[in-house]
Amino acid sequence: MIVAFSVTPLGVGEDVGEYVADAVRVVRESGLPNRTDAMFTSVEGEWDEVMDVVKRAVAAVEARAPRVSLVLKADIRPGVTNGLTTKVETVERHLAQQTE
Repeated sequence: MIVAFSVTPLGVGEDVGEYVADAVRVVRESGLPNRTDAMFTSVEGEWDEVMDVVKRAVAAVEARAPRVSLVLKADIRPGVTNGLTTKVETVERHLAQQTE
């Protein structure tokens, strides 16, 4: 499964980068395949391990912020691995075919 999620601390002002970095650090230290972009962090693995990482990422922000917002989207597709890479490669392949 792939989970894309965003953890946002509330009540700490506009500059939230250091809080978000706490959450991303948890994801990166998990050892699971992951990517972070401007809006979300995606992590891939089995249900329990991915949800544990999300829970710990939220807890890392919650430890320093009075309130936390979590947005989560999941692609639950048993038997598929390396989806973080293959989904993007498929789109890129289609884009390349359109330019030829």
